[in-house]
Amino acid sequence: MTGSTPAPTGKARICSNCDGFGSVAITLGGRDRHGHLRAITAHCPACNGLGTVPARRTHTRGVNA
Repeated sequence: MTGSTPAPTGKARICSNCDGFGSVAITLGGRDRHGHLRAITAHCPACNGLGTVPARRTHTRGVNA
């Protein structure tokens, strides 16, 4: 095959704190003078709003032969 091959990446896990919904919009109630709904965005502090966390590294112990 010709061309470059992409580097292997580890599997990302779904964040257990937010279940994959890293960012949410929260309505503040009411509307502004233009009629738009007032809302803020909140991000999951564990995954920084990504919804995934890096896969855990498995530690292997060396075997003394």
